[in-house]
Formats: sequence, C-alpha cells, structure tokens
Amino acid sequence: MLIRDIVRGLAAAGLVCLASHATAAPIVGLPPEVDSALTRAGVPREAMVVVAQEVGASEPRLVWQPQLPVNPASLMKLVTTSAALDLLGPAWAWNTPVWIQGTTLNGVLEGNLVIKGSGDPKFVQERLWQVLRRVQQLGVREIRGDIVLDRSAFSLPPHNPGAFDAKPYSPQNTGPDALLLNYKSVQLTFTPDPARGVAVVSSEPPLAGVRIDLTVPLSPHGVCNDWREALRPDFTDPLRIRFSGHYPVACAEQFWQVAYADPASYNARVLAGLWREMGGKLIGRVRDGQAPADAPSFQVASPALAEVVRDINKFSNNVMAQQLFLTLPVAQRGGPGTPEQARDLMRSWLAERFGDAARGAVVDNGSGLSRDARLSAHLLARLLQAMYAGPSMPELMSSLPVIGVDGTLRRARNGATGRAHLKTGSLNGVAGIAGYVLSSGGRRYVVVAVINHANANLARPALEAMVQWTANDFTPPVPPQPFVVPPAEPAASAVPPVVPAPSPATPAAPASAPASAAQPG
Repeated sequence: MLIRDIVRGLAAAGLVCLASHATAAPIVGLPPEVDSALTRAGVPREAMVVVAQEVGASEPRLVWQPQLPVNPASLMKLVTTSAALDLLGPAWAWNTPVWIQGTTLNGVLEGNLVIKGSGDPKFVQERLWQVLRRVQQLGVREIRGDIVLDRSAFSLPPHNPGAFDAKPYSPQNTGPDALLLNYKSVQLTFTPDPARGVAVVSSEPPLAGVRIDLTVPLSPHGVCNDWREALRPDFTDPLRIRFSGHYPVACAEQFWQVAYADPASYNARVLAGLWREMGGKLIGRVRDGQAPADAPSFQVASPALAEVVRDINKFSNNVMAQQLFLTLPVAQRGGPGTPEQARDLMRSWLAERFGDAARGAVVDNGSGLSRDARLSAHLLARLLQAMYAGPSMPELMSSLPVIGVDGTLRRARNGATGRAHLKTGSLNGVAGIAGYVLSSGGRRYVVVAVINHANANLARPALEAMVQWTANDFTPPVPPQPFVVPPAEPAASAVPPVVPAPSPATPAAPASAPASAAQPG
C-alpha cells in the first residue's frame, strides 16, 4: 500500500489531517452562484442540502442543512452499490445452474431442461444464447419435455410497471426477477430504405407468438427529436406490436428499447423463440417449476460485481440496482431474497458503518425509484469518504459518470469536464449529484447536493454551479441575502418543498411528506 493511501485512510478515520484547512469550521451557507441559480428557478434555498469536503479531511468545507433527510432519487444507488462492494467484494459473481434431466439419444432429450435463476442482473440475450448453445453442444437438439424455470431465489409481491409514473413500457420500470432475462425488454431497430419508401423494422430477441410490423412508411416531414411520437406505436397487445404513423426520412438508423407488455410471459416467449431460432425443437412448454437438489449439468457465471456496479451507476439502471439490492440478503443470509430482508440488511449495514449519521435514512427498493426513500447529505458524504478510504475505491469511483465523458453526464459541459465523477439523481421534483470532484488546484473533494422542490429540474444550474465552485477550490461565498418566494400551491405530482431549517446553523427536523415522481432518474 502506498504511504499516500495509508495517510488518507488515517485521515478518513479522523486520526490525521491532510489539509491545512481541514480543522477550520465549515462554512454554513451557499455560494452566491448557487444561490442565484436557485433564485432564477424559483426555488428557496431551504429546498437544497449540500456537503462539500476534501477527501480525507476531518471537517467539511461547506454545509447547508446537512442532517436533513431528503428524497435522493437515484443517489440511493450509491448506497446499494457501496454496500455490495463492501460486503461481497468487486470480484463476486452470480452463478446460474442448468440441469439436463433425463436421457439424450440422437439429439433428443427425453426429459426437461431446468434453469435456476440467482438474481443475475445482466442475463442478457447474448448470455442466454450461450447457455442454449452449451445445451446443444452437450447433444440436445430436441426437448421432449419442458423448459423449467426456477425463480425461487427471490420472493416478491406482484409488480405493476405503470404504477410509479404511468409509463409501463419504459425499461426503467421493469420489475426485478430471480431469472431476469434481457431486462424483459425488446430492442426495436428502424432502418430507412428510401428506395422502397419505408423504414424496415427489426427486433431482438425473438419472442415466440409475437408479431411485429415489419415496415413503417417514410415521411419527408418531421425531425429526429420526435421520431418515436411520429411512429404512433401501440404496445398494448402482447401478441402484436403496431405502428400507425411514419418514420422521418431525415433520421438515420435508430434504436428503441421497450419493456414488453406482458412481463409475466416474457421469459417463456424469449426462451421458446430463441431455442427455435437456433434450430432446436421443443415438444413441451416453458413453465415455472423447481430445480432438482442434485448437482447441475453446468452453470454460467455473470460478469464480476465491479462491472455490474459500473452499469448501474453509469447509466442509472433501476432494475439492475433492485436485482443487486435483493441479492444481498441471499448472499449474506441465505434463503429467498425479499424486499423486507434487503431493507433490514441495508439498515444494519448503514448503522454498523456510519452510526448516528444513518439515523433518519429510509431505504425502499435500492434503486431510488421511490417516493419514500430518504437520505441526508451528511450520510452520503460520510459514505463517499469511507468508500474512498476503502479497498473498493477504484471500482466505485470508476463506476460514476464523468462530466462530459460518459454515462448520464456525457452531454454535460463545464469547467469540471473530465475531472468530476458524479452520480446523478432525477425524479419529478428531485435533482441531485453526489461524488468526487478534482479541483484545478489538484485537491479531490466529496460533493453532495440535492434539491427537493416542484421546480427542482429547473434548478439544475444550481447543482452545476456547486460543482464548478468546488472545482475552483472553494472561493469563499458571500452570505446570501434573504429573499421571499411568493406562496404557491405545488403541483399534485411534484415533491413538496423540504421542511425549512430553523436557522442556517441548526439542523432541521426530518421531512415527513412523501415525495412523488413522474419519471425515473
């Protein structure tokens, strides 16, 4: 271990001080640029929470309502992925066992093919193809019995994909499953063919029994930023995907990931469709059942946890985060994974690692796609400090989007471009960032900033200003002058403002009003 790493670890534990300003009292307030951005958006400063602290320093440089629990949106994924890296390690992987039951003669299996899910979040089409290809390599071309799917690793209540935001066909709203195949979604590809006056429609993976329109008319009108609406799709019929509109000729080839209309039948349709496309025959059906107790014929491993964590955080993948969340009690305690067990394990982990800082935290489903989740900026900052000082620092930091480079921040541009690794959080009424910023002076800072307000998404410039201010090595802010926001009724679907703090230096009581959301973040 490098001496630098040892010193930083001691600093994170409060045993040494890295920076000359580390013991100075923190600034309580907001930088003027941040305050001005909030004013322009019509958001009171009491709706924002902030912590900014140099990595390894014992005290923050700036705080604003740090103890106030707020809805973190997808910043909750930092808790889920950090707990997983801490408890399981970056090399941990999911194993999916497969049984070929019965006897095989001349390519015919007189028995069942059994696949048992373990919660693998990345069991995509390519890996499912490899499983079926392995079955064929073992001599099976025709299955006289059934394909049996064991999904007992998770015990889950019924899931309504449209319940959260009335968008049932958004892949972000796909529910977790112990055997989550290809995120239960269909990728539609639209390729213009001007000579025929149509766009050719193709789809992956093949779904047995589902018809999809093969072409859609080209139109000389329209622009590509609304090509999905121009198609006028109808996804409501599980047996037919239709397009009654047109495809703008100005568009090049485009891709559209859509959640399948009937999630309960997705696994059966994709397995039957893919097996038949590979030249296999299935006499029976695809059904749920129980795996045998004997050793499997073979098993397949998922990518390492570090790769899964990267996908979760870079692209804010909700269903992958929920898969990981439900896996934790299975891996740590055995038995089926349930939401209750996952919440209990996460509460225990937070309490053991962060003590009183975890008080007031509310963990719901691990993804942040929730109206009830609550975290404080203080807790998130403590978590980021602890992870930076720990052995999984490279895996967590590299999983965060980099401003102007990749993930959910690839289109962002400011003075911190390429120098800030930040998880984003976004719901209707919630906007936030949390992560690490490398300043122009070569210091690395932990930054957490979250806004809970009906106009939160209009106040994103305040988050950008906070990142920029940190990247400039904390030009001391001038104490903001108070201003009055005219009273107004919040929209029914918006997050109500956070309960104001009694004074800038006194922590406020926890916000108790549940937050709502209209889109995933």
